[in-house]
Amino acid sequence: MSERTDPIRVLVVEDDPVAADAHVLYVGRVPGFVAVGKAHTGAEARRALERTRVDLLLLDLHLPDVHGLQLARSLRAAGHHADVIAVTSARDLAVVREGVSLGVVQYVLKPFTFATLRDRLVRYAEFRAAAGEASGQDEVDRALAALRAPSPAALPKGLSGPTLERVTGAVREAEDGLTAAGVAEAVGISRITARRYLEHLVEAGRAERKPVYGQVGRPELVYRWVRGGVERGR
Repeated sequence: MSERTDPIRVLVVEDDPVAADAHVLYVGRVPGFVAVGKAHTGAEARRALERTRVDLLLLDLHLPDVHGLQLARSLRAAGHHADVIAVTSARDLAVVREGVSLGVVQYVLKPFTFATLRDRLVRYAEFRAAAGEASGQDEVDRALAALRAPSPAALPKGLSGPTLERVTGAVREAEDGLTAAGVAEAVGISRITARRYLEHLVEAGRAERKPVYGQVGRPELVYRWVRGGVERGR
């Protein structure tokens, strides 16, 4: 019988309510994990940690009252030892290096799919399960390797990370949304290719689509960004 029978307890810290609810649902779909609460600010996170035991923080780094790494630092100083999976749109490697010393064991870049988060959580669970005294260097290496994905999170076949970033940027900057044709023109790709990336964002919960009816012909689908609480205020 496995020594660990209790699920890993996760506190979701995310300022956007829609994104927070989605992350709670994602955590609940991964066997061995349970979301024990959600917080929209650093202050709410601190209060939640005083009320309940938390093993892992799913922590957005851009909170309205404090940067996520500052929160992690203050929690360590207060004696809280929960590990951290950082959720961010920032790609600053200096931030990544700073987070290592504060218990950040994984980073998840927005926008991400359920499959991406599931991979990170499963690897974290494998790392936690590697308890006890190592018999040698190989065993230490294997335990640490559990945290490292063998390659960047897989996108559907035919999609590329750089193009996804450009499509994401175009949609986020368009207050009124964009059609596939509009994205194609902004990014420099075909309309069919643009639609594939847009549908991927919809599936990931980072964009929504609605039909817009013109005077003649079939309605056009307009894609709008679902706010993740990273760049826009309320």
